[in-house]
Amino acid sequence: MSTLKTHIALIATNLEKSVEFYQALFGVAPVKYKPDYAKFDIANPPLNLTLNLEENVEPGGNLSHLGIQVSSSQEVATAIERFKVAGLSLFEEHETDCCYALQDKVWVTDPDGNRWEVFVVKVADTAPEKNIVATSGQTQ
Repeated sequence: MSTLKTHIALIATNLEKSVEFYQALFGVAPVKYKPDYAKFDIANPPLNLTLNLEENVEPGGNLSHLGIQVSSSQEVATAIERFKVAGLSLFEEHETDCCYALQDKVWVTDPDGNRWEVFVVKVADTAPEKNIVATSGQTQ
């Protein structure tokens, strides 16, 4: 099995303040920063953290979904088969533009309603013209 990286997507009601906080927390700037989205790619611990702008945090907190980023579409297909064998209800997306990236993915939901995705990024940035440069809170 290839190296796994945890993916956490959080809802942020103030994206600018959230980006500043996570820059300070992890000591790195986001690798992608748009008007309604930011992504941090943390090497240690291996973490793909995204912030998704929403006006309100719904009851139950600010967790949008959880995910596991894999290295290939074949690994997504393997997860799909594993979920089918387990009898899980799933939703597949192929060649989808999500989080400003082209991806293949599959979604499942745990018994408590937490949504998980297994996904591969095929094109890292589908809207480079929307990039915002983070200028504060960055450490070397």
